[in-house]
Parts: sequence; structure tokens; C-alpha cells
Amino acid sequence: MAVTIATGAVKTKREGTLGYLLPALLLIAFFFIVPVLMLLMRSVLEPEVGLQNYEALLGSTTYLRVFVNTFMVAGVVTIVSIVIGYPVAWLLAIMPEKWSRIVLAIIILSMWTNLLARTYAWMVLLQRTGVINKTLMRLGLIDQPLALVNNLVGVTIGMTYIMLPFVILPLMGVIRTIDPAILRAAALCGAGKMQCFLRVLLPLSLPGIAAGALMVFVMSLGYFVTPALLGGTSNMMLAELVAQFVQSLVNWGMGGAAALVLLVVTLALYAVQLRYFNSARGK
Repeated sequence: MAVTIATGAVKTKREGTLGYLLPALLLIAFFFIVPVLMLLMRSVLEPEVGLQNYEALLGSTTYLRVFVNTFMVAGVVTIVSIVIGYPVAWLLAIMPEKWSRIVLAIIILSMWTNLLARTYAWMVLLQRTGVINKTLMRLGLIDQPLALVNNLVGVTIGMTYIMLPFVILPLMGVIRTIDPAILRAAALCGAGKMQCFLRVLLPLSLPGIAAGALMVFVMSLGYFVTPALLGGTSNMMLAELVAQFVQSLVNWGMGGAAALVLLVVTLALYAVQLRYFNSARGK
């Protein structure tokens, strides 16, 4: 009798939980799963049934160059963002609460600024007659203006600036959870500053590095506005290629194939992050 009552209570609880989750599941299905399935269908049905869109996408040197540009820029932006963002996150974690809040508010406000406005600001700064080139020439560091726009250099600079908060915030949260007594204990045991960092602080902060790196890399793969304005047509990235297929060429089959390749890569990276970094964190 007691077992029957307990079983009924469990079933009722599961049904109630499913009822609460149903709106969220319908939302995910309608706005995420259905569009992905439609893209998949169009990529294999247009202009005719088959995998010719994927063959054309992966078999063309032009399109492969776009893939190389995309992954190269995403990788460089991720590395530079971590190198710059780690010290900033560490300073935010150890500085007095008052100053930490002020600096954090500035970082968050930069995220809220219109993306297009920030990209145009970098166009003004990086152009041949911009502030950066004029300053370098006045200091005598260069004789001729540097080419900082309409190339991958400008794209990397602009995207790194935009992606920095997405590295700083998760890293700061992880570093703040590290007990300072662990670092003091390492110092008392004879470890130098570099050893404390490499053998204590860095390993303990790896989950934050992994989370920030994954977020920045995945977002960089699908970025459109900044590469379009700072990179130009000769340095096209995958998101620009998808937009060109859909808007200019009205080729939904190729656009869907390119979008799905990007989605598969993103899911694969997320699976790697779950498999290795989360399991390592749990040990």
C-alpha cells in the first residue's frame, strides 16, 4: 500500500514538472529546432535533392579559404582575449569592492553600447588617417600609415575589444571562488610568484578560462557586423558568406549548408568542453 502511494506521488510530481517545462520546450522547439530542421531540408533539397551543396561548399578552394579565415580569426581573437582578459579579471577579483564595482560597471556599459557604433568607432581609429596611425607617426615609430582596416588585423582588433567582457566576467567569477589561503600556503612552502601562478592559480581557474574561451570562439565563428565593416570582401568570414548566399545570390541551399556546417562545429566544440573540462572539474 505504501509503495503504491509513493509510486503515485512520484508520477504526480513528474507530471507536474513536465507541465512546468512544457512552455519552455515548445519555445525551444519552435524557435530553435524547427528552423534548424528547415535549414537542413533546404540544404539537401535545393536546387535539387542531394548533397551537392555540401560538395560545392567543402570542395571549393574559395569557400575553404573563407573557413580558414573564420577559424583563424576566431582562434586569434580567443587567445588575445584570454591573454588580455585574465589580468583584468584577476585585478577585479582582488581589488577593493568599491573600485571593482566601478570598473565592472564600465565593462558592462561597454557591452550595452550599440555594436554598430563601436565598430564604426574602430573604423575611425584604425583608418590610415586615424588617431592610431597619426600618433605612431608623430612618435616616429612608423614612416608610413599602417594598413589596419579592410584586413584581418582590423577584424581581430575590433572583435577582441567586443569579446573581452565575455572572457573577463566568467574568469572573475571563478577567480573569486579560489581561497587566497591556498596561494599563501604555496608561498609558505617555498613556491615563487611564477610557480604560484602556474601551478596553483592557473589550474584552479581553468574552468573559467575554458568557459570564456568557448564562448568567445563560438561567438567569433558566427560574427557578421564587425568582419563586414573592418575586413572587407577579400577577407570574408563564414557569417558573411551565409548572408551573401541568402541575400545576394538567393541560394538558400548553399546558405543552409554553410549555416549547418557552422552549427555542427559549434556543437562539437561544446561537446568537447563538456567532456574534458567539466569532467576534470568534477574530479
